[in-house]
Amino acid sequence: MEPGHELMRTRLEKRARLLARGIDPYGGAFEVSESVAAARANYVEERPVRLAGRVMSHRDMGKSVFLDLKDSTGRIQLYVQPKSVGEESFALFKEFVDIGDIVGVAGRLFVTRAGELTVRVEQWQMLSKAIRPLPKEYYGLENVELRQRQRYLDLILHDEVRRVFELRSRIVAEIRRYLTERGFLEVETPMMQPIAGGAAARPFVTHHEALGIDLFLRVAPELYLKRLLVGGWEKIFELNRNFRNEGISRRHNPEFTMLEVYEAYGDYETMMELAQGLITTVAENVLDTLVVRRQDGQEINLRPPWRRVRYRDLVEERLGKDWFALSASERRARATAMGVEFPPDAPDYEVTNAVFEKTIEPTLIDPVFVTHLPAELVVLAKQNKEDPSVVDVFELVINGQEIAPGYTELNDPVVQRERLLAQAAGHAEKLDEDFLVALEHGMPPAGGMGIGIDRLVMMLTGAESIRDVILFPQLRPSSRLT
Repeated sequence: MEPGHELMRTRLEKRARLLARGIDPYGGAFEVSESVAAARANYVEERPVRLAGRVMSHRDMGKSVFLDLKDSTGRIQLYVQPKSVGEESFALFKEFVDIGDIVGVAGRLFVTRAGELTVRVEQWQMLSKAIRPLPKEYYGLENVELRQRQRYLDLILHDEVRRVFELRSRIVAEIRRYLTERGFLEVETPMMQPIAGGAAARPFVTHHEALGIDLFLRVAPELYLKRLLVGGWEKIFELNRNFRNEGISRRHNPEFTMLEVYEAYGDYETMMELAQGLITTVAENVLDTLVVRRQDGQEINLRPPWRRVRYRDLVEERLGKDWFALSASERRARATAMGVEFPPDAPDYEVTNAVFEKTIEPTLIDPVFVTHLPAELVVLAKQNKEDPSVVDVFELVINGQEIAPGYTELNDPVVQRERLLAQAAGHAEKLDEDFLVALEHGMPPAGGMGIGIDRLVMMLTGAESIRDVILFPQLRPSSRLT
């Protein structure tokens, strides 16, 4: 306990006095008849109810007490008086119940003269004595990070925050329903992998003592899911966590949730149709709209069909028809003049892609499938038959950020080995040989895609930061707590 924190000292003393009276300040099982929302929705005068929740306000009127009780579904007023609960119980209530305590009550519904639906309490039970008081004015925007560290307080005190995470849960459930109803099987693949494959990203490293080997928290499940296509499953998905040991930003968290979907005998166009159908269905069923409003008031129109445009065409549309006619050094100079940063040794295709991500992608608010990316950018995708310099790939961009990449999967084991070797700068020991051996047994033609769940939830709920849609985002260590 912090020195001089008198409110905490007082509450600890109340806890001790309750124990001295033989009353458990942390209760036990309490039979709840319904939620607060259900009690409100099914109001009948003098109907008995049993509710439990946290005390959010406390108004002592002398011979009676009014309180607000909050559970996960809403608030309701409580009315406590000696006539209903008895003199002794009323005295205990007045002495020991504080804002922040969790209590259970049994009573009857009625409406006050002021028109407020209320429970006339007949019995009550202390279920959890709060030692720390709730903040009177909870932080404010200047302390958003503190709210994220103490998400439990954020959920208690900010209904809008609670609503976002409830929407997230419904969005994830709707995604699962959509896919399973279309014959996709949900599977689970390893979180710890001997080789960090499936995406170009820096992994987290751990060590397994019994096996005496280093393992990597997965950056993507792709190579294991493709093994399952080899094994004969034709429509599969995994909705789980990925880990990347990289920067933290408004759009990035080291631990994030990803949906990956694969369909045998499909291709990137199959995946575009699946992505469009899935996201529009989720929006309609969860939000009841296909027009999402951002916090700045701008609208995102999800009504299909969504635009499809080739990467090269979009670059020329935004950067000029001469962009690809420039020399590599001229492109670097123009990119630098635009304020785009890239490594000094970055190959030419990465320079263009850095410009795309910095200057074009943020302007794509309504859904756009950007297709046919340079082959060097996606080593696991199949090359386009008419133009081998590009791959049959799409990046779905909504609200200025990539929501989902997808492509026609490369299933030629010889070509796949060559491209992975080139990506690994010729180091064969970095190849996932088990994956390549599986591919050599024959993988059917397939389409695959990943959807960033955190970014999808950001878009659908209007959240401005990925931290606003992750219950416990990764933050720098701090001792600054209330």
